[in-house]
Amino acid sequence: MISKAEKAADSVLERIKIPVGNKTFIIVIDGRCASGKTTLTEALMKKTGCNVIHADHFFLRKEQRTRQRLEQAGGNIDYERIRDEVLVPLKREGTCSYRKFDCKSMSLCDEVITVGFNALTVVEGSYSCHPDLWEYYDFRVFLSVVQGEQLERIKKRNGDEAALVFQKRWIPLEEKYFDAYRISERCDLTVDTSSDIFDNNI
Repeated sequence: MISKAEKAADSVLERIKIPVGNKTFIIVIDGRCASGKTTLTEALMKKTGCNVIHADHFFLRKEQRTRQRLEQAGGNIDYERIRDEVLVPLKREGTCSYRKFDCKSMSLCDEVITVGFNALTVVEGSYSCHPDLWEYYDFRVFLSVVQGEQLERIKKRNGDEAALVFQKRWIPLEEKYFDAYRISERCDLTVDTSSDIFDNNI
């Protein structure tokens, strides 16, 4: 039986045409936390062998977390580094390299990740459709989930205490970003992964 993630992946792949040659086609998957961004990305990777870039690797370093920056809609991710170290090189050369953000030290890891050429690259994670990054993508996906199910998923994944932090802090920040830039309305494909409506909305 086909899984929900496989169904969503098939829906994405039916809507795109991956070029043949030295150009990489870049899909971005943004959306609400616990909506299934990583799960969809994994399904796409299994089906295509695509490269994957995680936006979680690009959170702000300690010195970047100024009040002015954090007040920006979508400002709590280092979108400049995603653009300059990942998207610009991918568009120009088909490859890129970068260092991951380390949550414990609030700085960058020493190890450099090198991404070789692939006909398809998926960038996934919250804030990955930031306006400064928008033009570099060839296809944009937004995943949504109803609030009650979202919180239940977060509790199952992160625990009750963390879910409360998400509810009070991270979810409002995401919603501010979604509303400010009309992310879901502007994406090429929007999928609501809520269990009661998912099967009928793609």
